[in-house]
Amino acid sequence: MKMGLFLLLAFLAFDLVLNVSGNAEGDALNAWKTNLADPNDVLQSWDPTLINPCTWFHVSCNSNNSVTHVDLENANLSGPLVPQLGQLSNLQYLELHDNSISGTIPEELGNLTNLISLDLSSNKLSGPIPYSFGNLQKLRLLLLNNNNLSGNIPMSLTTVTTLQILDLSSNNLTGDIPINGSFAYFTPMSFRNNPGLKPQEFPPPPPMFQIAPTPSAGGPTSP
Repeated sequence: MKMGLFLLLAFLAFDLVLNVSGNAEGDALNAWKTNLADPNDVLQSWDPTLINPCTWFHVSCNSNNSVTHVDLENANLSGPLVPQLGQLSNLQYLELHDNSISGTIPEELGNLTNLISLDLSSNKLSGPIPYSFGNLQKLRLLLLNNNNLSGNIPMSLTTVTTLQILDLSSNNLTGDIPINGSFAYFTPMSFRNNPGLKPQEFPPPPPMFQIAPTPSAGGPTSP
């Protein structure tokens, strides 16, 4: 009897280990947590031994227990973003503004093709805006302002036709400001405080071709 109970408990423990190790989203978030400094313990509930991360604070999931929201704004976090975040395939909202997150933005964030809102503003991020952001074809809001980003604005971003709100201000971006695609609708406010950025203007329209009025048949004639 005791042997049977022992075997049952051993099987349940083994099953739990399989579930935890197979949870790529929980593993991805835990990999990020281990790279972050968290002086206020806002990530204390991020327990990697749980079957999924849906019970963690600052994380929301859909009905399939897949992560859709990560909300960690103004949490006094520091450290880098990690490539594993690109494994959150159903993520829609990543809100990380007003922290001290540093390093470069991983190209792997371009794998988050369900992303609607990405707010990385007011951090210490450096390096380029990933070209892979052109894959975020559902993105409506992109806030990268108040960082130390450098390099050109990737032309791939102009293909994101859903983009409605964009703020790249107060960085060290250089080159021409795109004026095609979705960027045709953004004002200079989206790009201010980037001394190396050069505004472009649409070429002036060609002069209108005017046809001189023809005299009426009954009008006066010259002598």
